[in-house]
Amino acid sequence: MRKHIVHLKFGEPQCKLRGIPFYPLLQKDGDITLGGIFSFHSTWKNNKNSYSEAPTSLQCNSLNFRAFQYAQTVLYAVEEINNSSSLLPGVSLGYKIYDSCGSMAMGVSAAMALSNGYDHTASEGPCTKSAQVLAIIGETSSSPCMAIATSIGPFRIPMISHYATCACLSDKSKYPSFLRTIPSDYYQSRALAELVKKFGWTWVGAIRTDDDYGNNGMATFQAAAEQMGICLEYSMPFFRNYPQEKVLQLVEQVRLSTTRIVVAFLSHLDLEVLLDVFAEHDLVGYQWVGTEGWISDSYIASLDRHHILSGAIGLSIPKAQVTGLKDFILDIQPLNSSGNAIFTELWEALFKCKFTPLKKSVEKTCTGQEDLSGVNNIFTDMSLTPIFNNVYKGVYAVAHALHQALDCKDTCVAKGQPEPHMMLKQLKKTRFKTKEGEEVFFDANGDPAAKYEIINWQPRKDGQLGFVTVGLYDASLAANIRLSVNGGSILWAKNATEVPLSVCSDSCPPGTRKAVQKGKPVCCYDCIPCGEGEISNETDSITCVPCNQEYWSNRQRVKCLKKGTEYLSHKEIMGILLTIFSVIGTCLTCVVAIIFFKYKRTPLVKANNSELSFLLLFSLMLCFLCSLTFIGRPSEWSCMLRHTAFGITFVLCISCVLGKTIVVLMAFRATLPGSNVMKWFGPLQQRLSVLGFTLIQVLICVLWLTISPPFPYKNMHHYKEKIILECDVGSAVGFWAVLGYIGLLAGLCFILAFLARRLPDNFNEAKFITFSMLIFCAVWITFIPAYVSSPGKFTVAVEIFAILASSFGVLFCIFIPKCYIILYKPDKNTKKHLMGKMPSKMAQQTLSTICQIDVNAKSSFNFREFKFAHTVIFAVEEINRNPDLLPEISLGYKIYDDCGTTDILRAAMHLINGPQRVENCTNPDAVQAIIGHSGSTPTIGFARVLGQFQIPVISHFATCACLSNRKEFPSFFRTIASDFYQSRALAQLVRHFGWTWVGAISNTNDYGINGMDSFARAAQKEGVCIEYYEAFESTDPEHRVRQIVDIIRNSTSKVIVTFVSHREIKILVAELQRQNISGLQWVGTEAWLTDDSLIDSEGHTALIGAIGFTVRKAHIPGLGPFLQELHPSQYPNSQFLRDIWESIFDCSLNPPMENDDRKQCNGSEHLRNVNNQFTDVSELRFTNNVYKAVYAVAHALHNLYTCQPGKGPFISGTCAVAAQTQPWQVLHYLQSVNFTMPDGEQVFFDSNGDSPARYELIHLRNIRKGTTDIDIIGHYDGFLPKEQQFRMNNVNIKWGGGHNQVPVSVCSESCPPGTRKAVQKGKPVCCYDCIPCPPGKISKTADSADCMQCLSEYWSNNKGNTCIPKEIEYLSYHEVMGMLLALFASLGVLFTIMTAVIFYCYRETPIVRANNSELSFLLLFSLTLCFLCSLTFIGRPSQWSCMLRHTAFGITFVLCISCVLGKTIVVLMAFRATLPGSNVMKWFGPLQQRLSVLGFTLIQVLICVLWLTISPPFPYKTMNLYQEKIILECYLGSAIGFWAVLGYIGLLAVLCFILAFLGRRLPDNFNEAKFITFSMLIFCAVWITFIPAYVSTPGKFTVAVEIFAILASSSGLLFCIFLPKCYIILLRPNLNTKKHVMGKTSTDIHY
Repeated sequence: MRKHIVHLKFGEPQCKLRGIPFYPLLQKDGDITLGGIFSFHSTWKNNKNSYSEAPTSLQCNSLNFRAFQYAQTVLYAVEEINNSSSLLPGVSLGYKIYDSCGSMAMGVSAAMALSNGYDHTASEGPCTKSAQVLAIIGETSSSPCMAIATSIGPFRIPMISHYATCACLSDKSKYPSFLRTIPSDYYQSRALAELVKKFGWTWVGAIRTDDDYGNNGMATFQAAAEQMGICLEYSMPFFRNYPQEKVLQLVEQVRLSTTRIVVAFLSHLDLEVLLDVFAEHDLVGYQWVGTEGWISDSYIASLDRHHILSGAIGLSIPKAQVTGLKDFILDIQPLNSSGNAIFTELWEALFKCKFTPLKKSVEKTCTGQEDLSGVNNIFTDMSLTPIFNNVYKGVYAVAHALHQALDCKDTCVAKGQPEPHMMLKQLKKTRFKTKEGEEVFFDANGDPAAKYEIINWQPRKDGQLGFVTVGLYDASLAANIRLSVNGGSILWAKNATEVPLSVCSDSCPPGTRKAVQKGKPVCCYDCIPCGEGEISNETDSITCVPCNQEYWSNRQRVKCLKKGTEYLSHKEIMGILLTIFSVIGTCLTCVVAIIFFKYKRTPLVKANNSELSFLLLFSLMLCFLCSLTFIGRPSEWSCMLRHTAFGITFVLCISCVLGKTIVVLMAFRATLPGSNVMKWFGPLQQRLSVLGFTLIQVLICVLWLTISPPFPYKNMHHYKEKIILECDVGSAVGFWAVLGYIGLLAGLCFILAFLARRLPDNFNEAKFITFSMLIFCAVWITFIPAYVSSPGKFTVAVEIFAILASSFGVLFCIFIPKCYIILYKPDKNTKKHLMGKMPSKMAQQTLSTICQIDVNAKSSFNFREFKFAHTVIFAVEEINRNPDLLPEISLGYKIYDDCGTTDILRAAMHLINGPQRVENCTNPDAVQAIIGHSGSTPTIGFARVLGQFQIPVISHFATCACLSNRKEFPSFFRTIASDFYQSRALAQLVRHFGWTWVGAISNTNDYGINGMDSFARAAQKEGVCIEYYEAFESTDPEHRVRQIVDIIRNSTSKVIVTFVSHREIKILVAELQRQNISGLQWVGTEAWLTDDSLIDSEGHTALIGAIGFTVRKAHIPGLGPFLQELHPSQYPNSQFLRDIWESIFDCSLNPPMENDDRKQCNGSEHLRNVNNQFTDVSELRFTNNVYKAVYAVAHALHNLYTCQPGKGPFISGTCAVAAQTQPWQVLHYLQSVNFTMPDGEQVFFDSNGDSPARYELIHLRNIRKGTTDIDIIGHYDGFLPKEQQFRMNNVNIKWGGGHNQVPVSVCSESCPPGTRKAVQKGKPVCCYDCIPCPPGKISKTADSADCMQCLSEYWSNNKGNTCIPKEIEYLSYHEVMGMLLALFASLGVLFTIMTAVIFYCYRETPIVRANNSELSFLLLFSLTLCFLCSLTFIGRPSQWSCMLRHTAFGITFVLCISCVLGKTIVVLMAFRATLPGSNVMKWFGPLQQRLSVLGFTLIQVLICVLWLTISPPFPYKTMNLYQEKIILECYLGSAIGFWAVLGYIGLLAVLCFILAFLGRRLPDNFNEAKFITFSMLIFCAVWITFIPAYVSTPGKFTVAVEIFAILASSSGLLFCIFLPKCYIILLRPNLNTKKHVMGKTSTDIHY
């Protein structure tokens, strides 16, 4: 691989030293000389060179006493070695020690002087002498060391630093001759991160020295800290000569920060300045964490008068001692012989005096006899003895290497000076022990072993800060034991004994999760409480884990508790009450059975079929007992038992009742003449009927249990926080078949009992059966809606209530009257009475209604670089032919091949000094500018050196952003944009296509490392994460490439961003093809995207579809023909051209040889017939940069030579002298050059020497033999506003792997709205899980970090992406249930009106008049209101409807019951009035009836008024019952008012029922008390059932149950009281006579 460097020359140069002569401050002659470079001065005067005059040397100031101590250590070691008889016997060491002033430029100049000498004029002798020194001790700081090591590395001159810790210096490919006696920051940075982590500090600030030491050390610390979960709130650079505004920015950042921990990667010189700044702005109380650069420096401690650093903790080099060194350092008199000038300056600074004071000066005069023992300053401070020891070890390492290199034993065999590279080789193998017993050696990277002490700054008794060792760090130990700290002995900032707390966000306790705050580091988060049903049982959990279905989170959300299992238990009040009632029912049944058994011989028991009675009592006992199976924890057997037992026992019960009813009917028929029906239904048939009916139910139950039996089921849907343990019915058909069969038998029983209504009272028990069946049907019809709507255990409670209520109804109605007669009326328990021999009573008429509700490169030649070189030649020749540019001035050139190695510096030196060895240095070339290099790393190496000589360097391809630093590279320019812009453009490009998860590969050189670093920072701001980052060089071993390919194969990202050259990309894709890895999307840079050599590489097809930025395409007229005319005859001495020619045409230009099968070149070969990378001029991008660079130099020289005297830019308006033009003068004109190329492109350089950042976004559409097909798909202009910088063209793109769709490369798919991102633990922020928002929370945007809680009246939709108003549930007219209830209410009103019309039409008939027509009409009116008031319960509750519905219901029902009560009293009074002498009707005439109705109603009105006045009902939104909907209901206001209204209605109903019961003995024809009794029985049964259903039913079902009760009770009153009368009026008018009504006929009535 070949590259080039070009220099331009003109005129006749003179032979003279380049740059300014540079002399050592301290020197001593010896057989072998050591070099030394130290910063005797810490700063320099910062001169901004405009190059309007010759640059002067730096003016150093601020004497640095530490450097004198280091220099004294060198002198001590040299003297000790020279006095040693065992080390280098007979060989004396000398030294030359230079002052770098802390400047890299001065350091490089010193290194050049140590390498080449420093005489101002050329010597008379031959220029053949080797390097002046064999090794260099120094520098102290990392950045100068890097610059110096880069400069002397190609010459293999060893350099040993005692204090340069930057990890970058371990790279032997860049710094091959660098060694050090202090550990690398690679270890210190990680040790600092571990130290910070140990104290729980996850939120820290950082201040670093703005040089390579600080920047690289902080970068390593930051990387290690991120791995340990530590975040940096800020990372601010600082340098001692920063302008005031930058210092104030730092102060403001620290002041506004929330962290109190400051990690300081600072040199002691910078910290000195910073201490004053912090003291000035009162920035105290911070906990400092320091590095070896200052943590053990007692001089810094003495300067800290405000105790700003009190409590500081950090890493220090382990303590060491060098015997005799302290005394030697403090004896400065010998310095006078080594360097008089510096000795004088040091003496004056130490004793604050002057040897030659100025006139009128107040300073005292130095005598030279001052005593140092009374001086207390940094020079006399020996706290840095460990660093002095490092200097000492460095000198001794050189001595021991020399000892081996010179083959010394008793005496040294070789006396000559060894070559530097041999010295370097020997140094790497050196291993020895100092006189103190410390072992010294260098590893493969030139580094020593890494060990540190942990130092804590604590106040001493004298008020000063002292150093206390509180721990150790040994990198050679295992990770878990390498750091040991004695925390109890640490004194923190502000003299605190407790470890300071420094976190961005407090640790999230268990029960919460971390939600990263948008736009902030991962250490900044909010602690979001886990939602219901979620837990986090560890601190700082990043997500909440949902509990298993059967578990629920506790109140603290720290653990999942087993959900409370809800079922009707024997231990709760409801279960206990129901059990008590069940036991009471069982006991009453047993008591009745005992009574019947005791009196089984009595006529009453015998007449009522004692056998069926006992069987009925047994079945009732089973019914009461079976209700107990519903209480308790459901199990497999209990679920099957409860439903089957209930079904079978109830069928057994109803079968017995049905048998008794049939027996009654048959017995009555058997009394008719000739009747013989009893033989068809005797005892056997009765038993068989009961058995048959029961067996049918048993069969149904068996089928049910066989096909799909009931089973225990955990209902987890109704309540989230508890499990309803219930019995699933299994087969719903089986369950309803069992219930339906019971209902069928109950209906049949009711019908037969109704048919027996005319039987004589004394014998007839059908009326009691009718009553019992009426209660049974009312209970079970009411049961259905209550059962369906009641949740959880209330379902079971409703079912038990129905069982008990119906069982009690049967027991009381059938058996209690008989027990009453047996026990209290034994006179009626006679056969005579039972046979009806007593005065007969008219047969009762009964009416009942049943309502049913339905529910490979071929060569190593780099044609691209070859084209660049000939572009220079073309441009030079074109300029020389141009009469308007540099007239009468010819440009020359020399082009070097550096083979792509760091020998680039040798080429640069040849261009400055001349390449040949000459006897007399009399005519070196005068180079005015250098064009090149293509690579950033080589350019950095020689541009830093050439900058000291002000020689312009113009690169066409070196893009590293670091080259924009004018302090380090003052003479560097480039015609290509800085990677500062390309990195940001790439980040925007990646984000544009939605690639948030990418791989990254770069070179290990400055171009790759710096470019990728800039990209990583820009990508982070764009929200892009890097899955992996690998760096390699084409010279790396093959296993390294395979390792990278393995990483690519195992990665999940499909996009790879590269900062590599064409060499690395070809090697990489070749290996990818060999391993059959494809489908990758490459994002490249200008370094390889347009390189023509890709077409010859193995695996190049993998790059099809690659996109990236490159410089703009251009056209250079005439370049194509010029390149095609190239021929070896033009450059007969160019072996390189001969090799290329032979390669292109596969022929030989050399004479035939035996093993050479190639043909001879015949001279007819011509490049016009060749189409390759060299001759192709269709894509001139970087070639155009070379062309522009040559023209930039030409225009600068043109401006220089056309300068008019008196108007020039130099002193006094002078111009440069043509024959004596200096490079700095050319540099001046280059800075202001501004011209336009033929294609219209404007060429100029900004203040950093950079060209404008304008790129084309290109797409590699195809790579085929001989050419690459490139599409321009977009543009980037870094000088436009950010939103306008990047724009895409509307071009179809064929992506990597041949895809037509944009590849997807994300660690985690974008979280859609309705989910939130939960960062996966230990992974970048781009890797997350999409957690659906829990119910009630939403996220409206994609990739939301958290879900927002909906307002209380809103709920999340199914997608969880928007809050929608909660469904407001109320009983509406628009739903089926509301329609049905409204329909039934309307039918009730209609039937009531029809009844009223019938009564009105027949108001003069006896039956209407006899039934108190006035109260009847008032009752019908109130019933109409009752039906109508139910409609107020349907619809959206409002203020008026809530008050209306309950008060209207209460008043209308009281009006209704008052009328019924009045009618009952009238019936009783009327019957009493027929008795002789009775005059009761005058006490309850029409007026009293009206007043009674009015009085009863007014009481209810008064209750309602009080209710509405004190606490009326109001519409209320219940949000607790259901999360996803609002129950809009009428809140009762005062519960006392509501229950007072209901209680008053119940009181009147019970009173009415009692009075009607008292009227049961009245004659049938006249008596309507039986109908009132029936109606009140229904009324009470309905409303008693209503109470538990009302309490347990949720939402709109509560209202439905209430409406159902209103309609059912109203219908019962209407049908029981008025329907029989309407039947007589309309269908039996013959009975509507006064005679019949008065009971004057004995005719039997049959309906």
